[in-house]
Amino acid sequence: MARKQKPPAVVAELGRPETPQETATRKARDSRLYRERKTVNNLVLSLFVSLALVLLMVLIVPRGTGGFSDHEVDVASLAAEASPSAGHTLVAPEVPDDWKAKQAELRHDSDTRITYWYIGYTTGDERYAAVVQAFTPDGAPVEDRWIAAQMEQQSATGETTLGGLDWTVYDHRDRNPDEANMLYGVQSVGGDTTLLVYGTDSVESIDALATSVAEQAVE
Repeated sequence: MARKQKPPAVVAELGRPETPQETATRKARDSRLYRERKTVNNLVLSLFVSLALVLLMVLIVPRGTGGFSDHEVDVASLAAEASPSAGHTLVAPEVPDDWKAKQAELRHDSDTRITYWYIGYTTGDERYAAVVQAFTPDGAPVEDRWIAAQMEQQSATGETTLGGLDWTVYDHRDRNPDEANMLYGVQSVGGDTTLLVYGTDSVESIDALATSVAEQAVE
């Protein structure tokens, strides 16, 4: 005996059985709504996971109280350590207590064979000051073009005497301090070394630094 087919269910909203087209449309709509809900749920879950990872990274990354602003090197000690290899007594000028020496290192310019002792400071006014003590292997004078490069290709504007040495002055305080490291500087020769002192601080501060450099260079 043949089995009787179950009559189509009556849909409450329609008051009658669905047509095949209505059934297909309903299933397509339900499938679309399911996918949309799943996508939203996945996005929310991904957001929570991302936030959790960020929080975890914040918690595990060590956070010290110091930074570059607190970084400072001992110029006198580094100068004493580097002097034997340099073959010269390297300067360690006296500076105000609120200055911080950020770098003090012996460098070598392979193109010119010039070796130079560089000290970089952050001054009390949060400006920049530098000392360069340069020399050549055979004691010959440091080339003018190398000096010009250190002085950012600025021209000399005068002369002065500081700490018993005669200095060439480079006064270019009209330059933009955000675009230059040399607003004012002086250059001299102490023994067989060339001395450069320059920066973005005041003339008085740079001159005082140069005076201290000169006093050590002529000892």
